[in-house]
Amino acid sequence: MTPTQRQRLLVVSVVFVGISIASGLTLLAFKENLLYFVTPTEIKTTELPKERLLRVGGLVVEGTVQRDGIQVQFDLTDTANAVTVVYSGILPDLFREGQGIIANGKLTDDGTFMASQVLAKHDENYMPPEVADALQQAKNLPEKFKEKYR
Repeated sequence: MTPTQRQRLLVVSVVFVGISIASGLTLLAFKENLLYFVTPTEIKTTELPKERLLRVGGLVVEGTVQRDGIQVQFDLTDTANAVTVVYSGILPDLFREGQGIIANGKLTDDGTFMASQVLAKHDENYMPPEVADALQQAKNLPEKFKEKYR
């Protein structure tokens, strides 16, 4: 192997290693920032990692909203199962009982969902697609949404 060929091989090897490291770090960053959408039924029936950020969606169960200052606790259901959500902060103006919402956060050891963000729908005829799909799978989509989400 001539010195020129050896130098080219070294340059190609260094470039390949650099691209491999950059690709690995990029994929690691994507993996850490993924938000998995789950339903209350999936929370109750599967073992989900406690330290992982999740997105849970469903309908706010009527009569379950309890406020203590800026901390709010309510139940979220996909009409098959329910999970208790605790959120500290100001809720969106459109947050109401019986409406579809999505909450971002983490599960605690006792099965409560600690939300860091709550997203509410923007009008009475809209339901987030993830929530509509989850309710459709539970076969319990409320009547006012059945025509729109068949």
